[in-house]
Amino acid sequence: MQYTSHYGSPIGNILLAADDIGLTGLWFEGQKYFALYLDKEHEEKEISLFEKVKHWLDIYFSGKEPDFTVPLHFTGTDFQNEVWKILCTIPYGQTMTYGEIAKQIAAKRGLPRMSAQAVGGAVGHNEISIIVPCHRVVGTNGSLTGYAGGIDKKIKLLQLEKADMESLFTPKKGTAL
Repeated sequence: MQYTSHYGSPIGNILLAADDIGLTGLWFEGQKYFALYLDKEHEEKEISLFEKVKHWLDIYFSGKEPDFTVPLHFTGTDFQNEVWKILCTIPYGQTMTYGEIAKQIAAKRGLPRMSAQAVGGAVGHNEISIIVPCHRVVGTNGSLTGYAGGIDKKIKLLQLEKADMESLFTPKKGTAL
């Protein structure tokens, strides 16, 4: 059974979802793929995990890096889960490119290369925004592209983390707009 709760962040309302294992979803209302894999049968209920998640988000939105983790339950494909685990290793306030993630997966699998576009698809379908920091992934050329929550939120999250934005730019057209 999945449970849901709501959180009002400074940059938009958020829907949280969890099951008995961990957090399964964190979506900005209206974002692309909003609650795509939320069980049809779910219950709005304040379970103890949501208290911990909301505390984590309170610290995060105060401009500080939370010093604890919350239990996560990835519900994607094996490939998506592999990408999402790499997202969790991107340090607060830093960025990584889709290509760098692709190289990590290729090396792990013993392949000569991996498609950065395939990685982009997995990043874009991340069900647990912010805590699984897909907003920290940028194009090789510094393009701020591919955030399901919208380019404006991606920029605000990176600014909140005091990421070096000097070499990053908003694309004129693309998936983030």
